[in-house]
Amino acid sequence: QVQLVESGGGLVQPGGSLRLSCAASGSIVGISAMAWYRQAAGKERDLVARISGGGSTNYADSVKGRFTISGNNAKNTVYLQMNGLKPEDTAVYYCKLDVRRTGSSNYVPTSWGQGTQVTVSS
Repeated sequence: QVQLVESGGGLVQPGGSLRLSCAASGSIVGISAMAWYRQAAGKERDLVARISGGGSTNYADSVKGRFTISGNNAKNTVYLQMNGLKPEDTAVYYCKLDVRRTGSSNYVPTSWGQGTQVTVSS
C-alpha cells in the first residue's frame, strides 16, 4: 500500500511563506499526477493545486499567483510553495498522487495521508 507523509505546516503570520512536502512510498514505479487539497474546519476538502506528469499545472482561483506546486518524480515527492499567506488559507493540507505500482499497468489515486496543519494568524 502506498503511504503518504505530508510535512512543512505550521503557524505563520499573514503575508508569510511556507513550503509543504509530501513524500510517497510503497513500490511506486510511476506517477501521472500530483495534487494538494485542503480542508478548513467545518468545510469540505477542496483542490488547491495539481500538476500532471507532463508538468502542466492548475490552481484554485483563491491561490493563483501565490502558491506554486512542483514535483520530483524520482523522489516520489510533491511540494507546495505558499507565499503571501492569508488567514483564509488556514486548513489541513493533504496531498494525493495518481501512481502505478510494481506489477500493475494502471494508475490509481492514493489514499489520503495524515495531512499537515497550516495556520495563518497574527
